[in-house]
Amino acid sequence: MDIHEYQGKEILASYGVKVQRGHVANNAQEAVAMAKQLTAETGTGWHVIKAQVHAGGRGKGGGVKLAKNLQQVEEIAEQIIGMQLITPQTPPEGKKVNKVLIAEDVYYPGESETSEFYMSVLLNRGKGRNMIMYSTEGGMDIEEVAEHTPHLIFTEEVDPSVGLQGFQARRIAFNLGLSGNAFKEMVAFVTALYAAYVGCDATMFEINPVLKTSDNKIIAVDAKVNLDDNALYRHPKYAEMRDIREENPIEVEAKAAGLNYVDLDGTVGCMVNGAGLAMATMDLIKYAGYEPANFLDVGGTADAKRVETAFRIILKDPNVKAILINIFGGIVRCDRVAQGVVDAYKNMGDAIKVPIIVRLQGTNAEIAKELIDNSGMPIHSAVLFQEAADQVKAVLA
Repeated sequence: MDIHEYQGKEILASYGVKVQRGHVANNAQEAVAMAKQLTAETGTGWHVIKAQVHAGGRGKGGGVKLAKNLQQVEEIAEQIIGMQLITPQTPPEGKKVNKVLIAEDVYYPGESETSEFYMSVLLNRGKGRNMIMYSTEGGMDIEEVAEHTPHLIFTEEVDPSVGLQGFQARRIAFNLGLSGNAFKEMVAFVTALYAAYVGCDATMFEINPVLKTSDNKIIAVDAKVNLDDNALYRHPKYAEMRDIREENPIEVEAKAAGLNYVDLDGTVGCMVNGAGLAMATMDLIKYAGYEPANFLDVGGTADAKRVETAFRIILKDPNVKAILINIFGGIVRCDRVAQGVVDAYKNMGDAIKVPIIVRLQGTNAEIAKELIDNSGMPIHSAVLFQEAADQVKAVLA
């Protein structure tokens, strides 16, 4: 589950990570009120107005701007709230901005120059260890750094049996070229950041930039946080942070119906039982020369009602030109699934305007094929993987 920057900062601060302070606002008038409150709390004279959407690169899209007085706070907030923000990480049409974060100015003059670093904590799946990735080249263009100067990106792997060690936090601070108070602050920052990552069951923390201020403090200026959905039962307060306006509406509807659905960019809709079979089915579609339009796992029960719900969700995607149903009849009998498909097709009437291929394998697979073939419905049946691939090619040729 993705959360907003201001929510990520709340989690970080609760674990002792120093963050750029701020308050969220839903309209221009609230933005001015929050700016006044922030000045009273921090003494900041300038304010940073930051669009709150689940996407990176907001600065490049015009979603992060500096206001030097309250009039500019109101004007900029009015411009950003309601806009369709387009960044490299949003869909082509962008995302609507519903709120902004009014943050303090942390680039104030002082005894030394400010420095921006990049830091993230995530799981190295290949080694089964958490990993801290960091770089001296922080800012908006970390992707360029990874592509052109990968030697400037460092990693620190953490042994899960002992956790993050003090010497590792010190090595990170040393590799970032810090000394004196900034060195001590970075050691404390890294330690608290890792504790937050583990404590809140996150799948990723990305702080870009981590700022060394002119008075040698280390703070998180941004916070991109992804939480593990499977662990939210341990964190009911974090579950309340979900903003469904930021999510794909079809995926939200599917989740409410108990279906595992992920929207993709292809033209062949998938309806499968079991995640492993779903992945194999997506490969099958690519093998046939096409691209899957979704990942959809209907689970162990595929009765008429569930199949009809899955049909309606798949067909909400206007790019779908055909639907491939691939069911293994282990727990559920194939003939029951076949009857469910036929009944769902009848119930939906003319709503289904694309060809459907059904591949059923397992208990009573032959009976299921006969049911579909004798149903009078324009449904193509298959038993083998190759047959299904050939059917996809045939209906879309």
